[in-house]
Formats: sequence, structure tokens, C-alpha cells
Amino acid sequence: MQTRKLGGVEVSAVGLGCMGMSGVYGPADEDESIATIHAAMEAGVTLLNTGDFYGAGHNEMLVGRALAGKRDRAFVSVKFGAQLQPPGQIVGFDARPVAVKTYVTYSLRRLRTDYIDLYQPARVDPNVPIEDTVGAVKELIDAGYVRHLGLSEAGVGSIRRAHATHPVTALETEYSLATRDPEQGILPLLRELGIGMVAYGVLSRGLLTGDVAPGAAFAPGDFRAHSPRFQGENLEQNIRLADALRQIGGQTGLTPAQLAFAWVLSRGDDIVPLIGTKRRDRLADALGALDATLSPDDLALLERAVPAGAVAGTRYPAAAMSGLGR
Repeated sequence: MQTRKLGGVEVSAVGLGCMGMSGVYGPADEDESIATIHAAMEAGVTLLNTGDFYGAGHNEMLVGRALAGKRDRAFVSVKFGAQLQPPGQIVGFDARPVAVKTYVTYSLRRLRTDYIDLYQPARVDPNVPIEDTVGAVKELIDAGYVRHLGLSEAGVGSIRRAHATHPVTALETEYSLATRDPEQGILPLLRELGIGMVAYGVLSRGLLTGDVAPGAAFAPGDFRAHSPRFQGENLEQNIRLADALRQIGGQTGLTPAQLAFAWVLSRGDDIVPLIGTKRRDRLADALGALDATLSPDDLALLERAVPAGAVAGTRYPAAAMSGLGR
């Protein structure tokens, strides 16, 4: 497995995003999910990404089961802060220091571990100074419960303030051929400060694979049923982009997923993309990107096929978009 560095910390060149193993994109088979985690680790993947609110704790318990006897081989990243109501709807965010310490107490128990490698607020809480949230994580680092501080979907100002309080190892944000926003301000800042990027949504929730048909019906609980990129005319336009990507794949011998991951990998050695999957076959497909080398001509083809800003629709519904980049 190739490796990369996030803020000086060495991890595998790709990580495994475990969110989909807890019903976010429809039902998931637990045995297959655990087998997928094990297959990733056998392939050399060390970075496992989860959140304490994925499946209302289910995802952490699943990862904890998968890590039995293997904890020392994993770099576990946990997001925290989302407030839920039954059956699991996100209704708010709380990053007060007292809440942070409550979250980590439950996460350690569910993950069956004594420490978390990378701990990060899933969003910046507009009601709590980022210095207070980071200060609480710093106390957990000093006590040995957390190894490194991360951020997720934070804006330029918050990143600077957080990093001034305690060094930030990595920022998790959506970055892909379909989502180029970080290039405008976030990525240059991360490189200025020596912070790595963990990129999620590389396939734009499966949009770039070309597997989603016009008028597709999604299973109950599937995030995409409410995602603007998967609705009406937006979906029709985006499917045309996915078709163009598939054609390039035919010319390069790569699948659309491999092209999408190879593109993100080509953007810099300080970027670690997450393979978000609950199935071993999808994992194996994406891992094939590690053996791909995109030529300048290939990269130019991809830029023409899916230029910045070409994807129709925002990546989240309007209410969720308001919580990004604070």
C-alpha cells in the first residue's frame, strides 16, 4: 500500500469511509460490511473513517467489532457533534466542551478502544467559539484519549483559528471531479499551514460511476432521495457527465470509479481520498486507482468531460448547505 502524510502523520494513500455501512444509502449487510473493512485492512488501508452519529452509534459499534484484534493496524477517524432525534434525524449541532467529552466517552466504548487517532467536529458550531471546541479536544489529547485533532467542512477563518489553538492534522471535506470548491481557498490554506486533506464524496454518492439511471428510485433512508444532484433535470445533466467519464474510461482501460479516484490522487500527496463503500467488490474496484497513472492528456480529457462547476445541483439540500464552510 502506498502511503501519504496528513499533517506529518503517515497513513495509507486511500482510506475507507464506513458511513454507508449504517443505512445512509439504504440497507447494508453487517457481515459484508465487516468483511469489507477486513479486506481493506488486508490491502493495507489504515485510515478508517466513521462518525458517532452514523446510524446513531451503529457505525462505531460495527467498526469496533471489525477491529477486534486488529486495533494497532488502524488509524481511526471519528466525527462528532450532530444532535439526533428518533429514528436518527439530524436536528442540530453541539460542540460545547462538555458535550465533546461526553461524545468521546461513548465513542471509546462503542469502538472498544482506549484512544481515537483523529477526532474532529463534523461541523463548526456557530454558537461555540472554535477555540473552545478545539481546547476540549486538546485536553483529550493531553490525557491520551485522542491522538490528533481534525476538522470537517470548516471555513478558512475557522481553520486558522483552530490551528492557532492546537495543530490541525487534517481537514475532511468533499472534493472530487464533481465538487471543486476547495480549490478556491481551502486547499491553498491547508498547504500554507501544513494540514492534510481527507477527501470524501469522490464518486459524488455514486453519481460519477454511471450506475444511476434517470428517474432512479432510492431505498427508504437513502440520502440521495433528497440530494439536489439526484433530482429531475439536475440528474439528467449529471448522467451525461457520468457518461462522458465512462467513455474516457474506455479509452484508458479504467473504470469510472478508478478514474475519479486517480484524479483526486493526482491533486497532491497531501490528499487522502476515502473509498466510501459497504461492499468488497466496490472496494477492489476503487483500489485499482492506486495502480493508475494519469497522463497530462488524460487529465485534460477529464477536465473537458467534467469541468469545474459543470455538475448540476448542490451537494446537500439548502438547510444542510448552510452549515458548511463556517
